[in-house]
Amino acid sequence: MKAAAAAAAASFPNIPNGDALMTSWLASTHTPRILSSDVLWSSAAPAPAQPGSVVINGTVVVANHFGLSAPGKSTTLRLFSGTEVDHETRKGRLSAEAALRGGKKTRHGKASTTTYQVTFFVDGEFGTPAAVTVKNGNRSDQFFLRHVRLDLAEDRSIHFDCNSWSYLPDKTPEALRLLREEELRSLRGNGRGERKDWERIYDFDYYNDLGNPDNPDNDDHVRPVLGGTKTHPYPRRCRTGRALSKTDGVTETRKHKLINLDYYIPPDERFSPGKLAEVLAMGVQAVTHFVIPEARSIFHGDVVNFKSTEQLRADLYGKPPQPAADARVMDELKSSVPSHKTYKQVSKMVKDNPAKFPTPQVIHHDTEAWRSDEEFAREMLAGLNPVVIKRLEVFPPNKSKITTDDIMTQIGGLTIQQAMEQKRMYILDHHDYLMPYLRRINTEGVCVYASRTLLFLRDDGALRPVAIELSLPDGGVSGGEISRVFLPASQGTDAHLWHLAKTHVAVNDSGYHQLISHWLFTHATVEPFIIATRRQLSAMHPIHKLLDPHFKDNMQINTLARSILLNAGGLLEKTMYPGKYSMEMSSDIYAHWRFTEQSLPNDLIKRGMASRDPKARGGVSLHIEDYPYAVDGIDVWLAIEGWVRSYCDHFYHADAAVAGDAELQAWWDDVRRVGHGDRLGDAACWLDLDTVAGLVETLSTLIWTASALHAAVNFGQYGYAGYPPNRPTRCRRFVPLPGSPEMAQLEADPGRFFLETVPDRFTATLGIALIEVLSNHTSDEVYLGQRATSTWTDDGEVLLLLDRFRDELRRVEKRVEERNKDPRLVNRRGPVRVPYTLLYPDAGDVAGKEKGITGRGIPNSVSI
Repeated sequence: MKAAAAAAAASFPNIPNGDALMTSWLASTHTPRILSSDVLWSSAAPAPAQPGSVVINGTVVVANHFGLSAPGKSTTLRLFSGTEVDHETRKGRLSAEAALRGGKKTRHGKASTTTYQVTFFVDGEFGTPAAVTVKNGNRSDQFFLRHVRLDLAEDRSIHFDCNSWSYLPDKTPEALRLLREEELRSLRGNGRGERKDWERIYDFDYYNDLGNPDNPDNDDHVRPVLGGTKTHPYPRRCRTGRALSKTDGVTETRKHKLINLDYYIPPDERFSPGKLAEVLAMGVQAVTHFVIPEARSIFHGDVVNFKSTEQLRADLYGKPPQPAADARVMDELKSSVPSHKTYKQVSKMVKDNPAKFPTPQVIHHDTEAWRSDEEFAREMLAGLNPVVIKRLEVFPPNKSKITTDDIMTQIGGLTIQQAMEQKRMYILDHHDYLMPYLRRINTEGVCVYASRTLLFLRDDGALRPVAIELSLPDGGVSGGEISRVFLPASQGTDAHLWHLAKTHVAVNDSGYHQLISHWLFTHATVEPFIIATRRQLSAMHPIHKLLDPHFKDNMQINTLARSILLNAGGLLEKTMYPGKYSMEMSSDIYAHWRFTEQSLPNDLIKRGMASRDPKARGGVSLHIEDYPYAVDGIDVWLAIEGWVRSYCDHFYHADAAVAGDAELQAWWDDVRRVGHGDRLGDAACWLDLDTVAGLVETLSTLIWTASALHAAVNFGQYGYAGYPPNRPTRCRRFVPLPGSPEMAQLEADPGRFFLETVPDRFTATLGIALIEVLSNHTSDEVYLGQRATSTWTDDGEVLLLLDRFRDELRRVEKRVEERNKDPRLVNRRGPVRVPYTLLYPDAGDVAGKEKGITGRGIPNSVSI
């Protein structure tokens, strides 16, 4: 066997204790973790070899991460043969246990490491090592292992790193087949009991951890369980098995803490210590310097509204950086973080990086350009939520009171039918899904409409809003509506009413963006795929290796979201207009979600933004040529699809190989029947996974969703919504009626009326603090076309395919830059002069990558 083929990657999972032995080979691309004691081994020489034994010396390299310990005496290693089978166990032959020696401080690249020595004694018929097992007697600590190197005879060596071998199930060497099956069984668990911190178990559960019925301070924290019923369908999350509420018997209990990190996440899915410290530091700064001062102002009876937009800009973005941290927040943090070293690292980051809200891009060049109709419409194509606008195909829309007379003078001399036939009429529709909730939502202290916005495509490629309809339920039981239609105006009271109508549309779009486009359609829908992958696809399966980087940190960020954002009384309920009905409303929308419609071409066609055209790039012809999200997105989609196709073709040479892949079919069954089981009854929701082409489309869609789609709807949040007047999250006043006292107030002081309509200081500040954290790229981000390590595979052909993928992404970057320089493409920058870079891949070297709020770059995964 050649040395390269022998270089099987070892993974060292979290090991229970005592005699419990877990084996993992060819594991995930992230840095593996090992539970260990905190006592170093001695540097004593190994025991002498027995007569007839073969000595295999090796080195074990451990990363030095703050908050983690070093290996201890209780951890031992053993080797499995990949070429010789023990006929009693039907597994590869197993070596005796070996302990580590020494512990020399070293460096590997920029990483601080410790290198240990290890010596194995095997008999002469042992064969070639192909797997490493770890047994640990202490599960209280963790350390990060980088790799193991074994020195064999005749100047041969084996380098064990993550995922260096790839085998389809039927191609697995006989010595490893049982090990492969046993590891998958152990990862699935038995579905019982509360998960322990050190366990590596993946199981599905409902969203039964959002409410808090046992809260003694608030009896309004009951929330429905999402998932498992026709009433409240939802994707599944990872099971924790925590105790259920004594009040309702269905809701998982949790601790009442300001900063709650007390939840189970499989160890391989957790943030790195560095990323955890970064995220916590950003959160501490946001709470300390922006949220707490505003809360204190409210407590002392200070003004709750901004007096003017000038004051808003000065107070939010003009204050000098604040270096101090609130003592209560830091005390809470100290009791919550995994280790004192993590706490010290967070404290240092807070001290070294004074907090200050940067000026959002949308007002960087011109503080008033966001008000224009052109910018209002452009952001539907190139803003932070460019995935909702649709082509208008029926006029008037259902139950609409918009008439032909309302818009005839604004559509270039065409009739409405002609404009629709020429594909020049579009709609931003936040009506049907919202109407059933309005009566309840508006009893919670907000003033929200359901809205429809009609737009006309001008000759220069820009959209012009031509009418806005705001609707409320009529108060009866017949389902009637009260609607008002507003038309564009630039002067007088009509101009003020038009601006308020646009504000209410922005509120609808903000809520839909955060809860649906962002949370539901990326974060929540991807998690079941992660769980199914860990449960059903061996880490040596090539599809596991393809998908693994696109799962990084998703489960941890989702768990954080359920703990502090989406939960009863959480930040989204406090800042977004749906309030306590947010997740229930997202469940209603999930009831119509289809995986087959999540690929970019299919999504564009569904929304009427494109038509199928085999001759066009990407197989679709866009009806708005200057649609930045779609134009750049098609380039990225084609690059992803090309990479996935070439990768799948490398491993699957016929459709029968896909249909006959037992692990792959079990994965697809787990995804459809369990992870997204509430959508199983919709035949159009899923592809059949029995051809190479079907596999390519499925995997491309999943990778697109986790990487590019998430980047498009996440990393522009601060740039556009960091200025609350542009993207308010709730309204406190309805649009005034003619002749009412409110109309007199609007006419007397339109600026004040507007600021009394949008969120108050505290809510606005809380919202900005949240999206500032979400919009940041962290320092350990791995971008599309990159891998965390160059040794993720030893397959030279696959590495060449990845190089080609990366080269194509660089060509995409050049095309994005060229488009942003083209003055004919009016939607690329718009009146606010913000270039569209949210789908700029940023596929260069990992080293030196800019972190923070950049508004560019496509990370591999839904990682923030």
